[in-house]
Amino acid sequence: MPRCCPCATSSSPALFLLPSVPASSTSKTTSSSRVAFSPCDGASSCVSGMLRWGTRPRARCPTVAASGKDGSGTAEEEKEEDEPGFNPFGFVTDNPSSRSAIQLPAVPAEDGNVGQMLYRIEDKGREYGSYVRSGEFRWFVRETGSSDARRGTIVFLHGAPTQSFSYRVVMAQMADAGYHCFAPDWIGFGFSEMPQPGYGFDFKEEEFHKAFDDLLGTLNITEPFFLVVQGFLVGSYGLTWALNNSSKVLKLAILNSPLTVSSPVPGLFQQLKWPLVGEFTCQNAVLAERFIEAGSAYVLKLEKADVYRLPYLSSGAPGFALLEAARKVNFQDVLRRISAGFSSSSWEKPILLAWGISDKYLPLSIAEEFKKANPNVVKLEAIEGAGHMPQEDWPEKVVKALIYFL
Repeated sequence: MPRCCPCATSSSPALFLLPSVPASSTSKTTSSSRVAFSPCDGASSCVSGMLRWGTRPRARCPTVAASGKDGSGTAEEEKEEDEPGFNPFGFVTDNPSSRSAIQLPAVPAEDGNVGQMLYRIEDKGREYGSYVRSGEFRWFVRETGSSDARRGTIVFLHGAPTQSFSYRVVMAQMADAGYHCFAPDWIGFGFSEMPQPGYGFDFKEEEFHKAFDDLLGTLNITEPFFLVVQGFLVGSYGLTWALNNSSKVLKLAILNSPLTVSSPVPGLFQQLKWPLVGEFTCQNAVLAERFIEAGSAYVLKLEKADVYRLPYLSSGAPGFALLEAARKVNFQDVLRRISAGFSSSSWEKPILLAWGISDKYLPLSIAEEFKKANPNVVKLEAIEGAGHMPQEDWPEKVVKALIYFL
């Protein structure tokens, strides 16, 4: 049986091919050009969509088949004949931006094997970045602006299972506006060091906090700074760090992160907690890009998907780091502390919620509920057209909101 995925082996049991990140949305964007598809309502709308955008819908259009020559054929019978058989790899192959990573040509040695894919993309995604040794670990940190920036320092923290690459455009524009910006990849994510669980780093909340404290010292960030946080798991750890270190934070901006005990937990993190299923799921090379697309109104362009895919494609370590962090976190406890901490009178620093209202994971109601708990401190800015990662979907709107707030 030919292998369709570089992370699959011939001995992989079919049972574990089914769990997957939720299906992604059906549209496409870049920061300068965005195209969104509405649900298909039949052949006519699909044809008009193809003529207008020069593309085809990802979902197969529902049609009614004509009856046979004798008029006895039914629509159901014809439909069964036309439909393809069950494809166990459908949860990854239905995504245009993932196909180059999982579908190899007839002669893969020529141009499509994993080694050559890595060679093609290994230098991508390192804009404004360099490696920094802090304590026992080697961090990958992006930096824009200069230390004498007149408006102060901003630190951007990403969530799981992504990386600081998502902030590249926002960082560049905020530097132009007069800020000194840093965006590290958390330990175990992106291009930072991937320690083996149990050998010096156990991927617990307090360890992430300590490593971040060490990094701030290494980067010589000694004065209070602006903090921007987005996303699940390690993103939440950025918020709990802020609660423990409020004197170091001037203002806090939150982009689409779980903030209340009613915040839903995506299926990915639930799957990671399951024995065996979690081990399989964490080694899906297109895990990160599928997670991003499933929470957004857009499909990633291939050049962006390459970067989010690269750590998981090049090594098993990022997947096992994510697995360990997901199994160590108690989501309800973390969310309870975040909700209570920022709603109490002990937190007085201004908070901006720059919220992508098309987020498929965290609806706008989560941000509204959080704002009601501390209305004098929290300002809510709804970002139309953006999903779970507004800094990737609409960086220009995020920059506008940040500049006004900061």
